[in-house]
Amino acid sequence: MSAPSTDDAGSRQPQPAYQASQGSPLVADQKLYSAIANSTTSNGGRELTDSFIISPRSGRAWTVPVGSICRITTPDGPQVGDLNIFNSHDPKEHLWTARSRQLHRSHLVIYDRLWSNLPYLRPLVTVIANSLEDYGVDGVGGRVHDLLGTRCDPYVNKMLTGAEFDFHCHSNLARAIKPFGLAESDVHDNVNLFQVTGLNKDGQYFIEPSPAKAGDYIEFFAEIDLLFALSACPAGDESVFGWGADAMERMEKCCRPLKVDVYKLQDPQLLSGWTSPQCPSYKSKD
Repeated sequence: MSAPSTDDAGSRQPQPAYQASQGSPLVADQKLYSAIANSTTSNGGRELTDSFIISPRSGRAWTVPVGSICRITTPDGPQVGDLNIFNSHDPKEHLWTARSRQLHRSHLVIYDRLWSNLPYLRPLVTVIANSLEDYGVDGVGGRVHDLLGTRCDPYVNKMLTGAEFDFHCHSNLARAIKPFGLAESDVHDNVNLFQVTGLNKDGQYFIEPSPAKAGDYIEFFAEIDLLFALSACPAGDESVFGWGADAMERMEKCCRPLKVDVYKLQDPQLLSGWTSPQCPSYKSKD
């Protein structure tokens, strides 16, 4: 699905604050990751090792071994998913959305990477496929696969409305990671998959309905051993967004499942020249 561009060819385009030359860890090897993305079960390039459905308004966590592919799909139509990612061996290392959007952009596209927090600072995953890649920038400045915002949570809901509702993405993620020995405090800022967001002319965050159709997907390549946690957002496709228990009830009709598939690469040649990223050699002086 393509969206009309709002770019003004006559306006000045500021340079990105973070730039990198070829060979930098910021620049993914497009040939390598394209070959991985083009592997399929039918051509023998990948083998399905795990597959499940996340029911509407629920969450789940699962492991993704290093060198594997994780595909997240909207099987029945538009549905936002809130994603957390941890190092499965040391969950103190986890997704850092603020640095990821600084190093790449505010919304994910193919070959962008999601980076871990300090002092680890390395790519956790690389985006290798995205069926919504052509969405671009819509007429109000919205883009898809959001790194600007964060999860809905019962604390903000209670503060703004006085109402209690325990199936926000924050709550779903906290329940999902608990069997892996993690706590609510381990839930961190996330990627809002399939969600369209942006900043209006006053710099205020806005949300638009998800453009995803049945079967749309995004694929991640695991750069290290990972624990993923995903919530099927209780706001559904965001077409009826609001706060309070009554709003949560109204949004229920907009909620759909998410599907997760994990694949193991079958052809070792696909990873020829690839190595799992290491943390920077810098050591704190404190």
